Amino acid sequence: MKQRLISAFIAALIAIPLIYVGSFYFYFGVGLLAILGFKELLDLRKSHQELPKLMIVISIICLTLLIYNHFLYQTIEFGISYEKIILCLILLGIPTIFYQDKYSTKDAFYLMGITFFLGITGNLFIIARNRGIELFIYLLSVPILTDTFAYIIGKLLGKNKLCPKISPNKTWEGSFAGFFAGTLGGTIIYSLLIKSFSWRVVLATALLSVIGQIGDLFMSKIKRENDIKDFSNIMPGHGGILDRIDSFIFVVLSYFLLMTFL
Repeated sequence: MKQRLISAFIAALIAIPLIYVGSFYFYFGVGLLAILGFKELLDLRKSHQELPKLMIVISIICLTLLIYNHFLYQTIEFGISYEKIILCLILLGIPTIFYQDKYSTKDAFYLMGITFFLGITGNLFIIARNRGIELFIYLLSVPILTDTFAYIIGKLLGKNKLCPKISPNKTWEGSFAGFFAGTLGGTIIYSLLIKSFSWRVVLATALLSVIGQIGDLFMSKIKRENDIKDFSNIMPGHGGILDRIDSFIFVVLSYFLLMTFL
């Protein structure tokens, strides 16, 4: 527990100033997170044939292009240009012809998957922060409150397993507690920071809390399928980068999707 608290404190010391300042410093932090997350997902392939180093370099270049799609303009508009998407697909796909046995089409689609997953996520992190630190804090608060109360209540009162084959420690009691805490706390934070309240805010916050938990389970399933406890040990007591931001990733992705309907 002590190691866990120390790691969390150090992470907060790094993250809070970057979020507060925003601009280039925040962009750099997002890019670093994405590259570390990319490495964690790439390490899952240790049991397979090693990928050509050139393709890893190309993947990181594509990842950077997707994350910093609007870097020069510092725009808050949503979306990644088709030109960059097409370029990344070509750069990651065509080399299978030349590498043949060393770089298969399965390898190409694997790299495409993790590159676009992390690239789009990183891009939306930046867009969310550019729309205002208040919005970013709100989006960050929902998974934090949900995960914290789900963990505490699950430990104290949890009896009924939620998904024992995927995450044996999660319980329905903890899940419901996290849902109510995330919805109530997130709605209050939104109302205080953005000074707006409506049924849409409550509904959106509730959905984000649920989707955040589902995203957590999705990432846990990846670990379960690869027989690992954590994505890495970069944060002692917590695991890897993706272990810490798994819920937040899906909250941010879902927020931009929900905003088109609510």
